[in-house]
Amino acid sequence: MSGDVVRVYLVDDHALFRAGVRSELGDAVEVVGEAGTVAGALAGILTERPDVVLVDVHMPDGGGRAIIENVLRKWPEAVFLALSVSDAADDVVAVIRAGARGYVTKTIDAPALVDAIRRVRDGDAVFSPRLAGFVLDAFSGQTPAPADPELDLLTAREQEVMRLIARGYTYREVATNLYLSVKTVETHVSAVLRKLQLSNRRELTAWASTRRLL
Repeated sequence: MSGDVVRVYLVDDHALFRAGVRSELGDAVEVVGEAGTVAGALAGILTERPDVVLVDVHMPDGGGRAIIENVLRKWPEAVFLALSVSDAADDVVAVIRAGARGYVTKTIDAPALVDAIRRVRDGDAVFSPRLAGFVLDAFSGQTPAPADPELDLLTAREQEVMRLIARGYTYREVATNLYLSVKTVETHVSAVLRKLQLSNRRELTAWASTRRLL
């Protein structure tokens, strides 16, 4: 089966990101549909019945977990690969518990993404080594880290921006990764620093490091 074209459905609330994925994947897969909302995804996936659904984790109206759970109730054979900017343990474990077969981050390159899509289609579970550790811990009876009240102050988008900034990305690099404008990234960073009562990037990196968010 590995030589044939995989039928893929894209779900992400950013049209520019979906267009970028289509372009990067090229002819390696057949993109049979895409959606930017949970409702649109549910309708499209159940109509197209793709081989693999490539789904974002954080979306304004419920996100990947809601899509996975609702589709699997009606179509248990559906195959999901989560593609997210987040590599937080809670996010990874939540979508795997919901029924995703794999989880990769948006830093993945196109050949690796095509390989991951083919592998989950063929029945494999696909994770980076670090993310696989989260899943093994969760399903071996170890509970995820307790909720962090400070982290919970941040929106999903602010958390995505925070992690990249704390890792040393420039504002422009964050903007490119998340398909945002530099101005929007600056606004999110200001909000993050204000909510966490931090003064600069160095303090933010230290804060994230102590919580193992890097």
